[in-house]
Amino acid sequence: MTAQTNGATPATTEKSDDYWKALQKQAAEQVQETGTTVGLHAVGPAVLVTIIGAKTGVPRQVPVLRIEHDGKYVIAASKGGSSREPVWAANVRANPNVTLQDGEVIRRFTAREVAGQEREIWWERAVEAQPAMKGYAATADRTIPLFVLDPAW
Repeated sequence: MTAQTNGATPATTEKSDDYWKALQKQAAEQVQETGTTVGLHAVGPAVLVTIIGAKTGVPRQVPVLRIEHDGKYVIAASKGGSSREPVWAANVRANPNVTLQDGEVIRRFTAREVAGQEREIWWERAVEAQPAMKGYAATADRTIPLFVLDPAW
């Protein structure tokens, strides 16, 4: 078992971009093979989000921690507590139309970055759903962007 710091695994905080790309590819292949995100885990249950590349226009499948509240989802650009935000965050800002697969269900959403009081509410929900988020925030030394997913586009 890896030592924990404030809920984050130090070994995951500053991995290379190649590490994250390989992890994303492995998760996408697992979902394609099984047809479900059940069993897809990072430090907790995960969902698969398809995001359009800002520069390339190519769809990218990204596993993210499952953070859901009353049927709404939020995706957190934590990158495992890295000091750098994941590339996909810029892609979502440029192209907010995403799809999310949770289990066998695939739905379309429009993402919007939240700030202020709304962010604080969603941050509390994120930490409740995925306790590792608290540690990620401590090791990242940055505000972790949160994107609320509003149904259908």
